[in-house]
Amino acid sequence: MMTLLWHPTSLGDMLLAAAGETLVGAWFRGQKHFPQSLPASEDAPAAAVLAEASGQLDAYLAGRRTAFDLALAPRGTAWQHAVWEALRAIPYGETLSYGQLATRLGKPAAARATGAAVGRNPLSILIPCHRVLGATGGLTGYAGGLDRKRALLALEQAGPADRP
Repeated sequence: MMTLLWHPTSLGDMLLAAAGETLVGAWFRGQKHFPQSLPASEDAPAAAVLAEASGQLDAYLAGRRTAFDLALAPRGTAWQHAVWEALRAIPYGETLSYGQLATRLGKPAAARATGAAVGRNPLSILIPCHRVLGATGGLTGYAGGLDRKRALLALEQAGPADRP
């Protein structure tokens, strides 16, 4: 069973999902590939990881955090997991093309398959799929919408906020 929490952010409401103390999902309301149903317990106490994820998301969106320190357990195929791990290796403020990401994975001809796996990322923002661009550097695809992708890239290009 999972515990769920709707968390309001500056980019719209996000549904956070935890299995035990591990975060398994973070989706914007209505985004592409939003889960149709989740096996959630109505009476389960809120997992501490949901509160921690909410705080870290807020700090990231305010420019006070550049990385996340959460136990993540996205559900997917072996290929999807390989792609999602490669996404986590893209530094804050940097971008890659789908082709470059496929090459890093040792499959330079698999840009489309890489893009499909990127699009199925169940942990929006936390696994930074917004850092992947089209071959010419243009904004292409983002399950949460191109306006959000543009905002996330602008946030990272501005650099972290200078706050204690």
